[in-house]
Amino acid sequence: MGLSLLAAGCSQAGGNTPGASEGKSGAKEEAIEWNNPLVEQRVDPFVMRHTDGYYYFTASVPEYDRIEVRRAKTLGELAKAETVTVWQKHESGPMSKHIWAPEIHHIDGKWYIYFAAARTNAPFDHRIYVLENASANPLEGTWTEKGQLKTDWESFALDATTFEHKGTRYLVWAQKDPSIYGNSNLYIAPMTNPWTLGGRQVLISQPEYDWEQIGFWVNEGAAVIKHDGRLFMTYSASATDANYAVGLLTASESADLLDPKAWTKSEKPVFATSEENGQYGPGHNSFTVSPDGKRDIMVYHARSYKEITGDPLYDPNRHARAKYVTWNADGTPNFGVPLPDTKQEK
Repeated sequence: MGLSLLAAGCSQAGGNTPGASEGKSGAKEEAIEWNNPLVEQRVDPFVMRHTDGYYYFTASVPEYDRIEVRRAKTLGELAKAETVTVWQKHESGPMSKHIWAPEIHHIDGKWYIYFAAARTNAPFDHRIYVLENASANPLEGTWTEKGQLKTDWESFALDATTFEHKGTRYLVWAQKDPSIYGNSNLYIAPMTNPWTLGGRQVLISQPEYDWEQIGFWVNEGAAVIKHDGRLFMTYSASATDANYAVGLLTASESADLLDPKAWTKSEKPVFATSEENGQYGPGHNSFTVSPDGKRDIMVYHARSYKEITGDPLYDPNRHARAKYVTWNADGTPNFGVPLPDTKQEK
């Protein structure tokens, strides 16, 4: 989700097909298949392409009071797709304030949504929760609360994501370790089922570089993509203004992912503000694929202006955007820079 400036809280060039035009950067950019913004005023965007051929989209809404899901056959159609509110915050107690960063996953024949929520009397003391739906279409059926996903500490926790690797399902999330200075670090643990950890949690990244410590000491918003024998984990760092940026962890597919030494951290951000393209604070991305499954796509949020009045957390104009990920000759991802806003009319 991100941290505000006032309180702790919160696989390619973007949207392209063959054919070229000049972007603001002067580099050749391909013709765009979708508008950027992809969906306006949606933060921490998560998109998955399911086996039914639909793209499913969820994200934080400006009111931070509910979870929405929409679906479309193409990314470009998501902006106008039917949106269903599948869950609303409680009036009080757990899950009653600041509903942040939902992710929707299809696991063992059921749908799950991971999200973070605080309480009205402790609006920045988040925990991770899970919803379940057995319907074939997650816009239908009943979403059941599976409760809090328990970690090693009762402390600020958010931005849970899950992935499977070599027969084991893992959870990665951001949490405050009471014994470590800073706001949140990244942890990984195996799972016994989609709402329960099945082993000890392991610290794999904490803010250590200057660019991760601007405004707040934050590592959060992880997303995993596999390519060429490696796992790449993006994450976001610093406050949710123009300093917000994406970092990268890398592990071999044959490594023990629960060994902190298996993960190598890039010293510099791999995706950051582009003054030239008018894109500020890109981050909290997810990954999906093109309809033919051959190209990887990064979905992220960013603002189109730098100066913010008041707390960035309550500025609603971080919009969901998308761009292709390209792959370097050595098999590493190239995220490029956030592309300028487009106004493609359909």
